[in-house]
Amino acid sequence: MDLKIRSKKFAHCSVKLAVSLPNTKLGNYIEKQLIRCSTSVAANYRSACLAQTKKGFISKLSIVIEEADESIFWIEFLKDENLKIDSETEQVLKEAKELTAIFISSRITASKNL
Repeated sequence: MDLKIRSKKFAHCSVKLAVSLPNTKLGNYIEKQLIRCSTSVAANYRSACLAQTKKGFISKLSIVIEEADESIFWIEFLKDENLKIDSETEQVLKEAKELTAIFISSRITASKNL
């Protein structure tokens, strides 16, 4: 699957997970953070694909990696707080980890030829 489509699907799944959290101070805080970082993964990856230079691509990809890793943090945190632990949560976490690994690998490959 194309990474633009895959990262956008990840954003959609993350948003669905985020809005399903309990309506508490902590739930609302994590909801906002997870929506922000997961949608940033998809938006910044699209931007990276349009970079005019390899350095620009690597720079944008670094932002994608940071946002994907932050998504992992918030999903793990909501699980730690027992806000939501189910197969949907596990699947979104798995995808966040896979995307992070893919983006890190892409950055390494792109950096080798600078």
